[in-house]
Amino acid sequence: MQHHILILGGTGEARNLAARLEGQCRLTLSLAGRTRNPAEQPVPVRVGGFGGAAGLEAWLRREGVTVLVDATHPFAARITANAAAAARAAGVPLIALCRPAWQRQQGDRWHEVGTVAEAVAALGTAPRRVFVAFGRQELTPLLSAPQHFYLVRSVDPVEPPLALPSIAYLLARGPFAKDGEETLFRRYGIDAVLAKNSGGDATYAKLAAARALGIEVVLVRRPPSPEGGIIVATVDEAVRALTHVVPALSASAPAERGA
Repeated sequence: MQHHILILGGTGEARNLAARLEGQCRLTLSLAGRTRNPAEQPVPVRVGGFGGAAGLEAWLRREGVTVLVDATHPFAARITANAAAAARAAGVPLIALCRPAWQRQQGDRWHEVGTVAEAVAALGTAPRRVFVAFGRQELTPLLSAPQHFYLVRSVDPVEPPLALPSIAYLLARGPFAKDGEETLFRRYGIDAVLAKNSGGDATYAKLAAARALGIEVVLVRRPPSPEGGIIVATVDEAVRALTHVVPALSASAPAERGA
């Protein structure tokens, strides 16, 4: 029997896991398709949604998936819920790869909130100069506070541009370096950072730079952790978990590469 592993991806961890498993079994890496030019992937890629939990369950059955790995972004709560429901209904083992959240360090000026809208409100009424690290599809709440200057960084262009009097856009893909983030914040006079607690190394530099410069960070807390399945925090742990579910896999593949 040839095992078929479906990896729900869009993260560096998903890409690295696929590279670790390449050639050992049938692999499909699924991307939501929200990024116009996604990073190159090492295995066959499926792009687009499944049609909710029922659609994913049908796909698992039709394609003979024997293990489902949810390696989506920590804030992809709907996809994670659908993955758990579909795996349960199809009787397919689920491994949830969820990178650890960032932890507050000495010197951090964090204000933690529950939503993007709450993050914008937490900036207050006085005009500020704000670096925004939210996804381009989550920027609408900025319209409620037009008094601020916003520097928005995204992988793809924000289209249409937001109808705000003072806003600038940067196109860039991580990983980012602390020194570069400090230079960026100084150049634009940034005094607040809006971000989600995504975890991982690729985009942590903005928080380290904010700490070094004494800049306030308004950080959106994560949604609840995934329920069901085997929960792991790293690619190495995911490979080990998979070798228990699929003994034919090798746990001695090349070590995890940086995201």
